[in-house]
Amino acid sequence: MQDRFNKNWKTKFFSIWTGQAFSLLGSQVVQFTLIWYLTKETGSAAVLATSTFVSLLPNVFFAPFIGALVDRWDRKRIMIFSDLMIALITFVLIILFKTDQIKIGYIYIALFLRELGGVFHWPSMRSSTSLLVPNDQMARVEGMNQSMRGLINVVGPPLAALLLDASPIHNILLIDIVTAVIAVAPLLFVSIPKPVTDAGQKITSARELWNDVKVGFNYLWNWKGMFLLTITATLLNFLINPGFTLSPLLVTQHFSGGAIQLSLVESVFGIGVILGGIILSTWGGFKKRILTSLSGIIGMGVGMLLIAIAPTDQFKVALAGMFITGMMNPIANGALTAIMQSNVKPEMQGRVFTTLNSMASAMSPISMVIAAPVAGIVGIQGWFYIGGLGCIVISLFGLTNSAMMNIEKEGQHRTQTEKTEGKE
Repeated sequence: MQDRFNKNWKTKFFSIWTGQAFSLLGSQVVQFTLIWYLTKETGSAAVLATSTFVSLLPNVFFAPFIGALVDRWDRKRIMIFSDLMIALITFVLIILFKTDQIKIGYIYIALFLRELGGVFHWPSMRSSTSLLVPNDQMARVEGMNQSMRGLINVVGPPLAALLLDASPIHNILLIDIVTAVIAVAPLLFVSIPKPVTDAGQKITSARELWNDVKVGFNYLWNWKGMFLLTITATLLNFLINPGFTLSPLLVTQHFSGGAIQLSLVESVFGIGVILGGIILSTWGGFKKRILTSLSGIIGMGVGMLLIAIAPTDQFKVALAGMFITGMMNPIANGALTAIMQSNVKPEMQGRVFTTLNSMASAMSPISMVIAAPVAGIVGIQGWFYIGGLGCIVISLFGLTNSAMMNIEKEGQHRTQTEKTEGKE
């Protein structure tokens, strides 16, 4: 596979990567701005919950079908179309805000459509990475991705807050259109290799689309190690997300803190994510990437347990736990993504990544439904105990499971078998 790449792969990939980084920053600013508008105008928890729900819908219900389309269509065109579609939706919002015709329902629709565009874009970029980046550089690139997202999460909200104090909303939303243009520009001049097999063929019926989705799921189901890796990522969302959703209550009820303490928790976690991504991009991880991912999950578990055991007068211990959890997050997730990019055949990656995304996204509401009453019984810190111990148990299972430990060896075997069958 290495012969696909030439010395200029960095120029091609990072021109796209830089444009997408700007686009993600613009999207983060818009997302914060819209949520702040809903908060300020309504002050309603139900409205904010609804906005979260409509944003989750595309990932939970449509992602697997979109993944099948991504594997069939030209991924470069999908990314261009997605960026432009999201920019068009933002342009409509600008007009509605400027003419004072904006309504809550319109924002719901915009959030849904923007996320739908993202569901097309995200697997297209992820699955294109394996066609642009050499295998031995995949973990480093994913580490850079994790750092970039962490940096955007740290910089985006305060940038949006500063802009909200200085300019009307319709002017702030223009940033999204400018960054979309920056993202699209390099795509117009850079070619992305296309997977062989069915790419480019049209799906002419719902039955064909459904069959493609089933093929993708069967591909995972019949590869025990990859299926277990997908379940691992899903369980991580289940165990970890509630802890951070409950963080404001942890700060106020357990540590008797306020807004400053809560901001410290979020900032320390974000800084940890950035540092963890830098470590992975510099180090590259263990030669056996599954060890890198499982080590990161153990580290996240240790971080959550530190938060769980922190006494009421030891807020610094909780901050240390947040920092460790944030730092280990990109090491675990970055290596996991690199395993999939390196071992799942390119023409299946759209379906595999969107199946993972759909399952992981579904865990957010499910985990909160379960975590809220559990936290009511065992206390807020109790869920951090559950999450921390759960991460360690998952890692120990992975380390003792031959299917997971040999996942990359199995991937190499499958690639070699496909090459041999192709020659015949």
